[in-house]
Amino acid sequence: MSEPQRVSNFLRTIIRDDLDSGRVAEVVTRFPPEPNGYLHIGHAKSICVNFGLAREFGGRCNLRFDDTNPSTEDIEYVEAIVRDVAWLGFAWDGEVRYASDYFATLYAWAQHLVRNGRAYVCELDPEQMRAYRGTLTEPGRDSPYRDRPAQQSLELLERMRAGEIEEGRMTLRARIDMGSPNLNLRDPVLYRIKRAPHHRTGDAWCIYPSYDFAHGQEDAIEGITHSICTLEFEDHRPLYDWFIEQLPVPARPRQYEFARLNLSYTVTSKRKLRQLVEEGHVSGWDDPRMPTLSGLRRRGVTPAAIRDFVERTGVSRADGLVDLGMLEYCIRDDLDKNAPRAMCVLRPLKVTLLDYPADRVEQLTAPAHPARPELGERTLPFGRELWIDREDFRTEANKDFKRLVAGGEVR
Repeated sequence: MSEPQRVSNFLRTIIRDDLDSGRVAEVVTRFPPEPNGYLHIGHAKSICVNFGLAREFGGRCNLRFDDTNPSTEDIEYVEAIVRDVAWLGFAWDGEVRYASDYFATLYAWAQHLVRNGRAYVCELDPEQMRAYRGTLTEPGRDSPYRDRPAQQSLELLERMRAGEIEEGRMTLRARIDMGSPNLNLRDPVLYRIKRAPHHRTGDAWCIYPSYDFAHGQEDAIEGITHSICTLEFEDHRPLYDWFIEQLPVPARPRQYEFARLNLSYTVTSKRKLRQLVEEGHVSGWDDPRMPTLSGLRRRGVTPAAIRDFVERTGVSRADGLVDLGMLEYCIRDDLDKNAPRAMCVLRPLKVTLLDYPADRVEQLTAPAHPARPELGERTLPFGRELWIDREDFRTEANKDFKRLVAGGEVR
Protein backbone atom coordinates (compact mmCIF):
# COMPACT_ATOMS: atom_id res chain seq x y z
CA MET A 1 0.00 0.00 0.00
CA SER A 2 1.24 3.47 -0.82
CA GLU A 3 -0.74 5.10 2.01
CA PRO A 4 -0.41 4.05 5.67
CA GLN A 5 -3.39 2.21 7.07
CA ARG A 6 -5.48 4.61 9.16
CA VAL A 7 -7.16 3.59 12.39
CA SER A 8 -9.45 5.30 14.85
CA ASN A 9 -8.23 8.13 17.01
CA PHE A 10 -8.23 6.43 20.40
CA LEU A 11 -5.43 4.02 19.50
CA ARG A 12 -3.51 6.64 17.56
CA THR A 13 -3.81 9.05 20.50
CA ILE A 14 -2.50 6.43 22.93
CA ILE A 15 0.52 5.67 20.78
CA ARG A 16 1.27 9.31 20.05
CA ASP A 17 1.16 10.11 23.79
CA ASP A 18 3.45 7.16 24.55
CA LEU A 19 5.97 8.39 21.97
CA ASP A 20 5.76 12.04 23.07
CA SER A 21 6.17 11.14 26.75
CA GLY A 22 9.15 8.91 26.05
CA ARG A 23 7.48 5.80 27.50
CA VAL A 24 8.38 4.04 24.28
CA ALA A 25 11.10 4.90 21.80
CA GLU A 26 9.63 2.81 18.99
CA VAL A 27 6.23 1.24 18.38
CA VAL A 28 6.35 -2.57 18.24
CA THR A 29 3.11 -4.48 17.66
CA ARG A 30 2.30 -8.04 16.68
CA PHE A 31 -0.35 -10.16 15.00
CA PRO A 32 -0.49 -13.43 17.01
CA PRO A 33 -2.90 -15.95 15.43
CA GLU A 34 -3.36 -19.51 16.65
CA PRO A 35 -2.65 -21.92 13.75
CA ASN A 36 -5.88 -23.88 14.21
CA GLY A 37 -7.75 -22.71 11.11
CA TYR A 38 -7.71 -20.27 8.21
CA LEU A 39 -8.05 -16.52 8.72
CA HIS A 40 -11.46 -14.96 8.06
CA ILE A 41 -12.74 -11.45 7.40
CA GLY A 42 -12.80 -10.71 11.14
CA HIS A 43 -9.05 -11.31 11.37
CA ALA A 44 -8.48 -8.74 8.63
CA LYS A 45 -9.35 -6.01 11.11
CA SER A 46 -6.71 -7.14 13.62
CA ILE A 47 -4.14 -7.50 10.84
CA CYS A 48 -4.79 -4.02 9.47
CA VAL A 49 -4.83 -2.41 12.93
CA ASN A 50 -1.60 -3.99 14.18
CA PHE A 51 0.39 -3.69 10.98
CA GLY A 52 -1.19 -0.34 10.14
CA LEU A 53 -0.31 1.29 13.45
CA ALA A 54 3.28 0.09 13.25
CA ARG A 55 3.58 1.42 9.70
CA GLU A 56 1.95 4.75 10.47
CA PHE A 57 4.25 5.46 13.41
CA GLY A 58 7.43 4.14 11.81
CA GLY A 59 7.57 1.05 14.01
CA ARG A 60 7.65 -2.72 13.55
CA CYS A 61 5.06 -5.49 13.61
CA ASN A 62 5.79 -9.16 14.26
CA LEU A 63 3.91 -12.12 12.87
CA ARG A 64 3.85 -14.73 15.64
CA PHE A 65 1.98 -18.00 15.90
CA ASP A 66 0.65 -18.92 19.34
CA ASP A 67 1.20 -22.62 18.74
CA THR A 68 0.63 -23.92 22.27
CA ASN A 69 -2.04 -26.56 21.52
CA PRO A 70 -0.67 -29.24 19.18
CA SER A 71 -3.92 -31.21 19.14
CA THR A 72 -5.70 -28.53 17.07
CA GLU A 73 -2.82 -27.04 15.05
CA ASP A 74 -1.35 -27.92 11.68
CA ILE A 75 1.40 -26.67 9.37
CA GLU A 76 -1.30 -26.20 6.69
CA TYR A 77 -2.82 -23.43 8.79
CA VAL A 78 0.57 -21.81 9.35
CA GLU A 79 1.27 -21.65 5.63
CA ALA A 80 -2.23 -20.35 4.86
CA ILE A 81 -1.96 -17.56 7.44
CA VAL A 82 1.46 -16.47 6.18
CA ARG A 83 0.08 -16.41 2.66
CA ASP A 84 -3.01 -14.39 3.65
CA VAL A 85 -1.12 -11.73 5.62
CA ALA A 86 1.28 -11.20 2.71
CA TRP A 87 -1.64 -11.11 0.25
CA LEU A 88 -3.28 -8.33 2.28
CA GLY A 89 -0.16 -6.25 1.59
CA PHE A 90 1.72 -6.36 4.90
CA ALA A 91 5.32 -7.29 5.69
CA TRP A 92 6.30 -8.43 9.18
CA ASP A 93 9.55 -7.62 10.92
CA GLY A 94 12.25 -10.27 10.59
CA GLU A 95 11.38 -13.96 10.50
CA VAL A 96 8.03 -15.46 11.39
CA ARG A 97 7.98 -16.13 15.13
CA TYR A 98 6.39 -18.92 17.16
CA ALA A 99 5.42 -19.49 20.78
CA SER A 100 7.29 -22.79 20.45
CA ASP A 101 10.50 -20.77 20.01
CA TYR A 102 10.12 -19.84 23.67
CA PHE A 103 9.07 -23.16 25.22
CA ALA A 104 12.31 -23.55 27.17
CA THR A 105 12.10 -20.00 28.53
CA LEU A 106 8.45 -20.38 29.49
CA TYR A 107 9.20 -23.63 31.32
CA ALA A 108 12.03 -21.97 33.24
CA TRP A 109 9.68 -19.16 34.23
CA ALA A 110 7.10 -21.70 35.38
CA GLN A 111 9.76 -23.19 37.65
CA HIS A 112 10.51 -19.65 38.89
CA LEU A 113 6.87 -19.22 39.91
CA VAL A 114 6.89 -22.54 41.78
CA ARG A 115 10.08 -21.68 43.67
CA ASN A 116 8.58 -18.37 44.75
CA GLY A 117 5.35 -19.92 45.97
CA ARG A 118 3.35 -18.51 43.06
CA ALA A 119 2.46 -21.82 41.42
CA TYR A 120 1.79 -25.43 42.40
CA VAL A 121 1.10 -28.81 40.85
CA CYS A 122 -2.58 -29.72 41.22
CA GLU A 123 -4.13 -33.18 40.89
CA LEU A 124 -7.78 -32.15 40.50
CA ASP A 125 -9.32 -33.53 37.32
CA PRO A 126 -11.12 -31.12 34.94
CA GLU A 127 -14.56 -31.80 36.44
CA GLN A 128 -13.31 -31.24 39.98
CA MET A 129 -11.47 -28.11 38.91
CA ARG A 130 -14.68 -26.64 37.49
CA ALA A 131 -16.51 -27.43 40.72
CA TYR A 132 -13.79 -25.79 42.84
CA ARG A 133 -13.64 -22.73 40.58
CA GLY A 134 -16.95 -21.26 41.73
CA THR A 135 -19.27 -19.06 39.69
CA LEU A 136 -19.69 -15.42 38.79
CA THR A 137 -21.61 -14.91 42.04
CA GLU A 138 -19.85 -17.43 44.30
CA PRO A 139 -16.13 -17.51 45.15
CA GLY A 140 -14.03 -20.55 44.36
CA ARG A 141 -12.51 -22.98 46.83
CA ASP A 142 -8.83 -23.68 47.36
CA SER A 143 -7.53 -26.85 45.79
CA PRO A 144 -6.43 -29.43 48.41
CA TYR A 145 -3.01 -29.31 46.69
CA ARG A 146 -2.69 -25.50 46.87
CA ASP A 147 -0.33 -25.57 49.85
CA ARG A 148 1.86 -28.31 48.45
CA PRO A 149 5.54 -27.55 49.27
CA ALA A 150 7.41 -25.82 46.47
CA GLN A 151 10.07 -28.53 46.28
CA GLN A 152 7.45 -31.24 45.85
CA SER A 153 5.72 -29.24 43.09
CA LEU A 154 9.07 -28.75 41.36
CA GLU A 155 9.75 -32.48 41.42
CA LEU A 156 6.27 -33.29 40.10
CA LEU A 157 6.60 -30.65 37.40
CA GLU A 158 9.85 -32.25 36.26
CA ARG A 159 8.15 -35.65 36.17
CA MET A 160 5.37 -34.11 34.07
CA ARG A 161 8.03 -32.70 31.76
CA ALA A 162 9.78 -36.08 31.53
CA GLY A 163 6.59 -37.88 30.49
CA GLU A 164 6.25 -39.89 33.69
CA ILE A 165 2.71 -38.68 34.47
CA GLU A 166 -0.28 -39.71 32.38
CA GLU A 167 -2.31 -37.10 30.55
CA GLY A 168 -5.01 -35.41 32.63
CA ARG A 169 -3.54 -36.53 35.96
CA MET A 170 -1.81 -33.27 36.91
CA THR A 171 -1.63 -29.60 35.93
CA LEU A 172 0.51 -26.69 36.99
CA ARG A 173 -1.59 -23.83 38.34
CA ALA A 174 -0.80 -20.29 39.41
CA ARG A 175 -1.51 -19.43 43.04
CA ILE A 176 -3.40 -16.13 42.86
CA ASP A 177 -6.85 -15.68 44.44
CA MET A 178 -9.69 -18.21 44.42
CA GLY A 179 -12.02 -15.51 45.76
CA SER A 180 -11.36 -12.99 43.02
CA PRO A 181 -14.44 -11.68 41.18
CA ASN A 182 -12.38 -12.14 37.99
CA LEU A 183 -12.56 -15.87 37.22
CA ASN A 184 -9.32 -15.66 35.24
CA LEU A 185 -7.45 -15.00 38.49
CA ARG A 186 -8.77 -18.10 40.29
CA ASP A 187 -5.59 -20.14 40.08
CA PRO A 188 -5.49 -20.59 36.29
CA VAL A 189 -3.75 -23.52 34.64
CA LEU A 190 -0.23 -22.80 33.39
CA TYR A 191 0.74 -26.23 32.00
CA ARG A 192 -1.17 -29.30 30.87
CA ILE A 193 0.08 -32.71 29.83
CA LYS A 194 -0.65 -33.35 26.15
CA ARG A 195 0.74 -36.42 24.46
CA ALA A 196 0.43 -35.04 20.96
CA PRO A 197 3.27 -34.32 18.52
CA HIS A 198 3.85 -30.66 17.80
CA HIS A 199 4.11 -29.51 14.19
CA ARG A 200 7.47 -27.82 14.95
CA THR A 201 8.95 -29.49 18.04
CA GLY A 202 7.78 -33.03 17.38
CA ASP A 203 7.85 -35.13 20.55
CA ALA A 204 10.34 -32.91 22.40
CA TRP A 205 7.60 -31.76 24.80
CA CYS A 206 4.70 -33.57 26.40
CA ILE A 207 3.54 -30.60 28.49
CA TYR A 208 2.41 -27.36 26.88
CA PRO A 209 1.80 -23.89 28.31
CA SER A 210 -1.71 -22.50 28.34
CA TYR A 211 -2.49 -19.64 26.00
CA ASP A 212 -2.97 -17.25 28.93
CA PHE A 213 0.42 -18.08 30.42
CA ALA A 214 2.35 -17.96 27.17
CA HIS A 215 0.74 -15.01 25.43
CA GLY A 216 1.87 -12.09 27.56
CA GLN A 217 5.32 -13.53 28.12
CA GLU A 218 5.85 -13.92 24.37
CA ASP A 219 5.05 -10.21 24.00
CA ALA A 220 7.58 -9.40 26.71
CA ILE A 221 10.29 -11.54 25.11
CA GLU A 222 9.77 -9.81 21.75
CA GLY A 223 9.72 -6.32 23.26
CA ILE A 224 6.17 -5.60 22.17
CA THR A 225 5.16 -2.11 23.29
CA HIS A 226 1.45 -2.24 22.46
CA SER A 227 -0.39 -5.56 22.73
CA ILE A 228 -3.52 -4.73 20.75
CA CYS A 229 -6.31 -7.31 20.87
CA THR A 230 -10.08 -7.65 20.85
CA LEU A 231 -12.39 -6.97 23.79
CA GLU A 232 -12.85 -10.60 24.83
CA PHE A 233 -9.34 -10.43 26.29
CA GLU A 234 -10.09 -7.42 28.50
CA ASP A 235 -10.84 -9.63 31.52
CA HIS A 236 -7.58 -11.48 30.91
CA ARG A 237 -5.46 -8.33 31.18
CA PRO A 238 -5.18 -8.46 35.01
CA LEU A 239 -3.83 -12.01 34.70
CA TYR A 240 -1.30 -11.00 32.04
CA ASP A 241 -0.19 -8.11 34.26
CA TRP A 242 0.14 -10.46 37.24
CA PHE A 243 2.48 -12.75 35.29
CA ILE A 244 4.59 -9.79 34.15
CA GLU A 245 4.92 -8.59 37.75
CA GLN A 246 5.98 -12.03 39.02
CA LEU A 247 8.49 -12.96 36.32
CA PRO A 248 11.93 -11.65 35.31
CA VAL A 249 10.71 -10.54 31.89
CA PRO A 250 12.90 -8.26 29.72
CA ALA A 251 10.05 -5.83 28.87
CA ARG A 252 6.60 -4.78 30.04
CA PRO A 253 4.08 -4.68 27.20
CA ARG A 254 0.75 -2.93 27.69
CA GLN A 255 -2.51 -4.33 26.39
CA TYR A 256 -5.19 -2.28 24.66
CA GLU A 257 -8.50 -3.72 23.48
CA PHE A 258 -10.83 -2.83 20.62
CA ALA A 259 -14.17 -4.21 19.45
CA ARG A 260 -13.97 -7.16 17.09
CA LEU A 261 -15.46 -7.04 13.62
CA ASN A 262 -18.97 -8.54 13.58
CA LEU A 263 -20.42 -8.81 10.08
CA SER A 264 -24.15 -9.36 9.47
CA TYR A 265 -25.23 -12.70 7.98
CA THR A 266 -21.65 -13.94 8.30
CA VAL A 267 -20.16 -16.71 10.46
CA THR A 268 -16.80 -15.67 11.88
CA SER A 269 -16.16 -18.56 14.27
CA LYS A 270 -13.16 -20.70 13.33
CA ARG A 271 -14.76 -23.63 15.12
CA LYS A 272 -17.95 -23.40 13.05
CA LEU A 273 -16.05 -22.74 9.83
CA ARG A 274 -13.93 -25.83 10.52
CA GLN A 275 -17.14 -27.80 11.03
CA LEU A 276 -18.35 -26.73 7.58
CA VAL A 277 -15.08 -27.94 6.07
CA GLU A 278 -14.80 -31.21 7.99
CA GLU A 279 -18.43 -32.19 7.39
CA GLY A 280 -18.10 -31.55 3.67
CA HIS A 281 -20.64 -28.73 3.39
CA VAL A 282 -18.05 -26.71 1.43
CA SER A 283 -15.18 -27.74 -0.82
CA GLY A 284 -12.54 -26.42 1.57
CA TRP A 285 -11.36 -23.40 3.53
CA ASP A 286 -10.98 -21.49 0.25
CA ASP A 287 -14.50 -22.22 -0.99
CA PRO A 288 -15.73 -18.92 -2.50
CA ARG A 289 -18.78 -19.06 -0.22
CA MET A 290 -16.59 -18.99 2.88
CA PRO A 291 -15.79 -15.69 4.67
CA THR A 292 -12.14 -16.72 4.91
CA LEU A 293 -9.51 -14.50 3.31
CA SER A 294 -8.58 -17.35 0.99
CA GLY A 295 -12.25 -17.77 0.04
CA LEU A 296 -12.61 -14.05 -0.63
CA ARG A 297 -9.44 -14.11 -2.71
CA ARG A 298 -10.77 -17.02 -4.78
CA ARG A 299 -14.05 -15.12 -5.20
CA GLY A 300 -12.09 -12.27 -6.83
CA VAL A 301 -12.06 -9.81 -3.93
CA THR A 302 -8.93 -7.65 -3.86
CA PRO A 303 -6.71 -6.84 -0.85
CA ALA A 304 -7.38 -3.13 -1.43
CA ALA A 305 -11.12 -3.68 -1.05
CA ILE A 306 -10.68 -5.47 2.28
CA ARG A 307 -8.29 -2.81 3.59
CA ASP A 308 -10.75 -0.10 2.57
CA PHE A 309 -13.58 -1.98 4.29
CA VAL A 310 -11.62 -2.24 7.55
CA GLU A 311 -10.75 1.44 7.41
CA ARG A 312 -14.37 2.44 6.85
CA THR A 313 -15.62 0.35 9.79
CA GLY A 314 -13.22 2.14 12.13
CA VAL A 315 -11.78 0.96 15.42
CA SER A 316 -13.51 1.59 18.73
CA ARG A 317 -14.30 -0.07 22.04
CA ALA A 318 -18.03 -0.27 21.31
CA ASP A 319 -19.33 -3.59 20.01
CA GLY A 320 -21.47 -3.30 16.92
CA LEU A 321 -22.66 -5.09 13.82
CA VAL A 322 -21.38 -4.02 10.41
CA ASP A 323 -23.79 -4.57 7.55
CA LEU A 324 -22.59 -6.95 4.87
CA GLY A 325 -23.59 -4.30 2.32
CA MET A 326 -20.60 -2.18 3.37
CA LEU A 327 -18.17 -4.95 2.43
CA GLU A 328 -19.98 -5.45 -0.87
CA TYR A 329 -19.83 -1.71 -1.55
CA CYS A 330 -16.07 -1.64 -0.95
CA ILE A 331 -15.60 -4.61 -3.29
CA ARG A 332 -17.66 -2.98 -6.05
CA ASP A 333 -16.01 0.40 -5.54
CA ASP A 334 -12.53 -1.08 -5.88
CA LEU A 335 -13.47 -3.07 -8.96
CA ASP A 336 -15.15 -0.03 -10.52
CA LYS A 337 -11.99 2.04 -10.08
CA ASN A 338 -9.45 -0.57 -11.09
CA ALA A 339 -10.89 -3.50 -13.03
CA PRO A 340 -10.54 -3.57 -16.85
CA ARG A 341 -13.95 -3.70 -18.50
CA ALA A 342 -15.27 -6.79 -20.26
CA MET A 343 -18.57 -7.80 -21.81
CA CYS A 344 -20.72 -10.89 -21.45
CA VAL A 345 -24.31 -11.89 -22.29
CA LEU A 346 -26.02 -13.84 -19.52
CA ARG A 347 -29.27 -14.69 -21.37
CA PRO A 348 -28.21 -14.71 -25.02
CA LEU A 349 -30.49 -14.02 -27.95
CA LYS A 350 -29.04 -14.37 -31.45
CA VAL A 351 -29.40 -11.46 -33.89
CA THR A 352 -28.60 -11.86 -37.59
CA LEU A 353 -27.88 -8.75 -39.70
CA LEU A 354 -29.30 -9.80 -43.08
CA ASP A 355 -27.72 -6.92 -45.00
CA TYR A 356 -24.21 -7.48 -43.58
CA PRO A 357 -21.70 -9.70 -45.47
CA ALA A 358 -21.50 -13.18 -43.98
CA ASP A 359 -17.71 -13.39 -44.41
CA ARG A 360 -16.90 -9.98 -42.94
CA VAL A 361 -15.81 -9.27 -39.32
CA GLU A 362 -14.78 -5.81 -38.16
CA GLN A 363 -12.60 -5.33 -35.09
CA LEU A 364 -13.86 -2.40 -33.04
CA THR A 365 -11.93 -0.93 -30.11
CA ALA A 366 -13.09 0.45 -26.80
CA PRO A 367 -11.18 1.62 -23.71
CA ALA A 368 -10.39 -1.12 -21.20
CA HIS A 369 -11.52 1.36 -18.51
CA PRO A 370 -13.47 4.57 -19.14
CA ALA A 371 -11.34 6.58 -16.71
CA ARG A 372 -8.02 4.72 -16.82
CA PRO A 373 -6.42 5.19 -20.27
CA GLU A 374 -3.21 3.58 -18.97
CA LEU A 375 -5.07 0.24 -18.92
CA GLY A 376 -5.21 0.26 -22.72
CA GLU A 377 -7.97 -0.84 -25.07
CA ARG A 378 -10.05 -3.94 -25.71
CA THR A 379 -11.10 -5.38 -29.07
CA LEU A 380 -14.71 -6.17 -29.91
CA PRO A 381 -15.54 -8.24 -33.05
CA PHE A 382 -18.54 -7.07 -35.10
CA GLY A 383 -20.02 -9.41 -37.71
CA ARG A 384 -23.20 -10.73 -39.30
CA GLU A 385 -24.23 -12.67 -36.19
CA LEU A 386 -24.43 -10.88 -32.82
CA TRP A 387 -25.68 -11.85 -29.38
CA ILE A 388 -27.79 -9.62 -27.18
CA ASP A 389 -29.50 -10.20 -23.85
CA ARG A 390 -33.12 -11.36 -24.01
CA GLU A 391 -34.14 -8.40 -21.86
CA ASP A 392 -32.94 -6.06 -24.64
CA PHE A 393 -35.57 -7.17 -27.20
CA ARG A 394 -39.36 -7.03 -27.36
CA THR A 395 -41.80 -7.69 -30.16
CA GLU A 396 -43.98 -4.88 -28.81
CA ALA A 397 -43.01 -2.04 -26.49
CA ASN A 398 -44.06 1.44 -25.48
CA LYS A 399 -42.08 4.59 -26.28
CA ASP A 400 -40.10 4.38 -23.03
CA PHE A 401 -38.40 1.15 -24.14
CA LYS A 402 -35.13 2.29 -25.76
CA ARG A 403 -33.76 -1.09 -26.77
CA LEU A 404 -34.43 -3.39 -29.77
CA VAL A 405 -38.08 -3.73 -30.75
CA ALA A 406 -39.65 -5.31 -33.84
CA GLY A 407 -40.10 -2.69 -36.55
CA GLY A 408 -38.09 -0.10 -34.65
CA GLU A 409 -34.62 1.37 -34.61
CA VAL A 410 -31.92 1.05 -31.98
CA ARG A 411 -28.48 2.60 -31.64
